[in-house]
Amino acid sequence: MYCFGILVFHMDKKNLKISLEVTNSNAESPVERARWSSQLDFVLACIGNTVGLGNVWRFPYLCYKNGGGAFLIPYFIMLFSGALPVMLLEIGLGQYMSRGGLKSWIICPLFQGIGIATLLMLFLASTYYIVILAWGLYYMYASVSKEIPWGSCLNDWNTERNHVLQISDSIEDGGGLVPHLTVCLLVMWIVIYFCVWRGVRWSGKVVYFTATFPYVILITLLVRGATLPGAGNGIKYFLSPDFSRLQDAQVWIDGGTQVFFSAAVALGVMTSLGSYNTFNTDFYKHTMIVAGFNFGTSFLSGFAVFSVLGFMAHEQNVDIDQVAESGPGLVFIVYPKAVTMMPLPQLWAILFFLMLFLIGIDSQFVMVESVVAHISDLFPRQLYKTKGRMILTVILCCLWFAMGLSMVSRGGMYVFQLYDYYSASGMVLLWVCFWECIAIGWIFESEKFYDAIELMIGYRINKWFHICWKYITPLVTAGIFVFQVIGYKPLKYKNEYEYPAWAQWFGLMLALVSMCCIPLYLMGKLLTLEGPIKEIKDIKLLS
Repeated sequence: MYCFGILVFHMDKKNLKISLEVTNSNAESPVERARWSSQLDFVLACIGNTVGLGNVWRFPYLCYKNGGGAFLIPYFIMLFSGALPVMLLEIGLGQYMSRGGLKSWIICPLFQGIGIATLLMLFLASTYYIVILAWGLYYMYASVSKEIPWGSCLNDWNTERNHVLQISDSIEDGGGLVPHLTVCLLVMWIVIYFCVWRGVRWSGKVVYFTATFPYVILITLLVRGATLPGAGNGIKYFLSPDFSRLQDAQVWIDGGTQVFFSAAVALGVMTSLGSYNTFNTDFYKHTMIVAGFNFGTSFLSGFAVFSVLGFMAHEQNVDIDQVAESGPGLVFIVYPKAVTMMPLPQLWAILFFLMLFLIGIDSQFVMVESVVAHISDLFPRQLYKTKGRMILTVILCCLWFAMGLSMVSRGGMYVFQLYDYYSASGMVLLWVCFWECIAIGWIFESEKFYDAIELMIGYRINKWFHICWKYITPLVTAGIFVFQVIGYKPLKYKNEYEYPAWAQWFGLMLALVSMCCIPLYLMGKLLTLEGPIKEIKDIKLLS
């Protein structure tokens, strides 16, 4: 038995209404959409997507910087009023429409620009995120040596430009490709291809290892870190609450931005993952599990990281302020340096970079899977088939590899920072989340979406999410967005190197190319309306 959701849209310039009729039919769609082989596949894929590098290098530092344990107050408020409702919305939308992030927004025709925006943002994020994995792969390879290479500055290749990045003086000095990073980037794209080439039934099995084994390593690193001298001081710095920091608006902005980043919303990924569910999957329960694992991993990572930073500060007899750092600097400079101070440094270095590799590869191949899903939905007859999907995946991976070459040149770090700072920045994510809530909460109407969820899972979910979709989440996302726009500062590399004007404009274009899709598509739809229009879409949903 199949359930067809027949969406009837009545649109005119004075009145915008959407009515929903649901009928049952045994008719078969000409092309079957792939499904998860089990609900556990879906849950692990979502955990692998949300638990990323930011859980290790961003959350612990923000917690330490913004009042320790007190930071959890804005974090949880923003989680339950912002990121969690949006995550639930996106997964539910994908499951209900049985389509990825691009086609699922036919549920609200005026806002199909959201799907285009998420596809563009996802494409750009997939371009630069894998570069971090290439760095990690090289560090993991370098760790397999008699002596840790970064444990001494007496090597022949030690220069002011350093060995790994061989960084140039400016973005305008490309300086040619760095050979070892180019090879690592190529290897990573080959690995990613074989993670997703056969569809979700294959990648759903890959996550059984990539989404679970990092926890074994993380707990091992935590136990090792906790036994080091000075570890207690590091954990104390991480958790000691300073409630006076809650009076600073920046603390709330950091909490909101981090929770939206960590939830991996607004990229269309959750919608695509949900689209592979069967129609009656209890995604509400699964979403709560994923959110719990996401926060738990961030918190656990904080203990693992700051126990080692406490040890490092103890060994160097300095304050922890002098060793605490966020972002790539934490995992590629500070933590590796701390590892050299431990017994068996090669073992702990390999384990640490293997953990980063597995955490990052999950997020990367799920993003690639989502882009493939976006495009496949446009040509289902050709691309739902295994051969067509393989060809599409090869083309995309080759294109991403070619684009990523600019980030493994000697000037590549400057290009990477531009993509990281602008293309999938907090402002862009918040902008998309705001319009998603407006589309579902007000245009489609959240009450109807509640009915759709009840139709799928068989019971009414908490009324809190209805309030969030319609009122609270739009206010939260709009508020943080405005604060970020007001506090915007042009990108600087290491707070020293100022990018030239053309590079800053290029960065802004990376952000605006996604953001402008939503209002431009909306205006285009309204301007082309000529009297009442009736659109009927039949979307096959496996019941």
